[in-house]
Amino acid sequence: MPTSSAGEKAGIDFPYYRFSDFLKERYSGRVYKIPVAVPCSCPNRDGTKGSDGCIFCGDEAAGFESLDPEIPVSEQIRQNIGYMGKKYKAGKFIAYFQNYSNTYMESDRFMGYMEEACMEKIVALYISTRPDCIDGQHVRFLAGLSKDRGVDMVIEMGLQSSSDRSLNILKRGHTVRDFEKAAGLLNDHGIPFCAHMINDLPFEDSTQVAKNARFLNETGASQVKCHSLYVLRGTRLGEMFMEGEMKMLECSDFIERSILFLRNLDKGIVVQRLMGRAPEDRTLFCNYGRSWRAVVDDIVAAMEENGWHQGDLV
Repeated sequence: MPTSSAGEKAGIDFPYYRFSDFLKERYSGRVYKIPVAVPCSCPNRDGTKGSDGCIFCGDEAAGFESLDPEIPVSEQIRQNIGYMGKKYKAGKFIAYFQNYSNTYMESDRFMGYMEEACMEKIVALYISTRPDCIDGQHVRFLAGLSKDRGVDMVIEMGLQSSSDRSLNILKRGHTVRDFEKAAGLLNDHGIPFCAHMINDLPFEDSTQVAKNARFLNETGASQVKCHSLYVLRGTRLGEMFMEGEMKMLECSDFIERSILFLRNLDKGIVVQRLMGRAPEDRTLFCNYGRSWRAVVDDIVAAMEENGWHQGDLV
């Protein structure tokens, strides 16, 4: 799944390489990403590495829009295609295995879910997991399935920061080295990967944000999904926020850091998004009380006004 030449072209018309531009170039049409949930857990929740998960993780992980994981994968896909296809006028779809760590299960179950998802109109599987839950068996299977079915495979790995100190504060339960090893394995087998990052961690500074972007360049990431640090009710982060142990940054700081991250990010890396979203009734703090779109518009406006673009500091 090459990105470099497309990234160079995308950077001319827009200050960063948008996911929407990549999808149009890759699949020659409108593509929509639909969530798929399967029964799985996480080593940071089942007692293997921890029992409470990351400090920001809620009970449903990231799957606010997912269907019941007990519904068969093929039926979830059919339902979502029926709804999303009409709403967004899309004819091609990405099946996004979103909740928890989707490679953290018995190999036969994992393989069965992936094979079941390779349906008509599905052009890619995006599989969310942790870097310490990737092994050679997973990667070899996905490489073979991609070749046999003509469906792209992309691994989405939570990282959040390239600082082990930050990972410890977040209680991630894995190291930066775990991510490097997983990235090397995926690169060796030609499986693209997307890294999840948080650009407004209050215990990091701007220098670390730039380092985070350059780390992704070095590890060969094909895509990145950026989040702002939102605070869910019922989480350890929520407790820290309410007790004043964790103070969020100002929106202007987030905008400045997002721009710095992009300017240090290789221009061939696809940017899936710059902010996340969460249901208002579940959050104590989210996106500085503003529309995510308005904040992203401010980032783009500042970059265009100053002539900055993705990768211009690399």
